[in-house]
Amino acid sequence: MNTVLPLLSAIPAELQQHILTVRAAAIRKVRCPMKYVIIGRNMEVTSTLDQAIRDKLGKLERYFSDDTVMNVTLSVDRDRHNVEVTIPVKGGIVRCEQASSDMYVSIDLAQEILERQIRKYRTRVVNRERSQENSFKREFVDADYIDDEEVRIVRKKQFDMKPMYPEDACVQMELLGHTFYVFRNAETEQINVVYKRKGGTYGLIEPEE
Repeated sequence: MNTVLPLLSAIPAELQQHILTVRAAAIRKVRCPMKYVIIGRNMEVTSTLDQAIRDKLGKLERYFSDDTVMNVTLSVDRDRHNVEVTIPVKGGIVRCEQASSDMYVSIDLAQEILERQIRKYRTRVVNRERSQENSFKREFVDADYIDDEEVRIVRKKQFDMKPMYPEDACVQMELLGHTFYVFRNAETEQINVVYKRKGGTYGLIEPEE
């Protein structure tokens, strides 16, 4: 039974409003176990944007266990408003990057793509043998979705990886007409991947030390 609201009639109006505000914040905290780390890269994250992220991406809380951390990075490159979301889970990372001419549209797209990925590959993302179910809510782990889809590897390739520098790997990737290229870094002797980014630039993926 709620005993807070009936007692408000005996309290001054200003104090009533303060109590209701604190109470609402406490309720939101209880209902939003996911932790958000929101960063603006060369831009300010306004309170409106912050709330839009929590409202829209907060819909994903139904899948993740309490204390899951969602990292959201916002950036603007000319007329492209980028949203990058990463959610670390045991054994991997759930990630999505979307861009449009409007930041709020990009947030909407990121939420839709992430939810589709999580539901579609539930049987792979939630791997009981690796105890990943601790990163997801039990009702999601046990649920059956008609859009579950098995990942099928239909082709394998083996090739000799000669040591080369990342810049040379980018040239080789372009010559082959690929969007990524796996190679052995001549400087570190580690397996690296270069890939094409939007805007004609390149990215380099290397293992952590």
